[in-house]
Amino acid sequence: MLIDGKQMHIQITKGQIGRYVILPGDPARCEKIARYFDNPQKLASNREYTLYTGTLDGVQVGVCSTGIGGPSAAIALEELVECGADTFIRVGTSGGMQDDVKAGDICIATAAIRQEGTSREYLPIEFPAVANFDIVLALRDAAEQLGYPYHTGVIQSKDSFYGELRPHQQAIAEELLSKWKAWKAGGALTSEMETAALLIVSAVLGVRCGAVLNVLWNADNDAADTIPPDATERGVRAAVEALRLLIARDV
Repeated sequence: MLIDGKQMHIQITKGQIGRYVILPGDPARCEKIARYFDNPQKLASNREYTLYTGTLDGVQVGVCSTGIGGPSAAIALEELVECGADTFIRVGTSGGMQDDVKAGDICIATAAIRQEGTSREYLPIEFPAVANFDIVLALRDAAEQLGYPYHTGVIQSKDSFYGELRPHQQAIAEELLSKWKAWKAGGALTSEMETAALLIVSAVLGVRCGAVLNVLWNADNDAADTIPPDATERGVRAAVEALRLLIARDV
């Protein structure tokens, strides 16, 4: 779907962005992430999609925001692949689910619970949303190099932000609370809204995708004032360093 030669939503053309792309949700984070690149340049800004390009270790990389939730994230991934990208790291914020997942930690997703709707329009619910192994390893190595407290494992993706924060107010409160209890019992680390869709779409398109999530609170027991001042930057720095590792390993 091209308009004047550009992708309909992200508004760039093939060749304008490299194969390696970081995917935050918030457009305002794109410029901050691009500052870690050499020679960053803004490419486009349309709706929830803001894009920058630059280089790391002489290789072209990019950043593209996805907005909130699976539908807009899937659109971004589809169009970025059309433009030549094939390696993606989602960076986002989340709420910890396990007691030992604290504000300031980062969670590296090995897989995601598909409690959302977008991925069901790509693959049946029985198909797992699994992160690319090379990206998981690169993110783990980056977190260790940076000295950040981190966890690796399954995370939960959902469609309703307030369904998590205010489950008792929802008409299906009993179902939401029961599933939350089950996810925790199974060891789910943290909760967010985009990863499952991105992992499933990447599987269908045959590209690599992973995710690193900044934990800003624990959904059950953290106070807001416990958030470290650099909490939102930890996942970003881990993603940037992971891209450097992937670039070196892909040679």
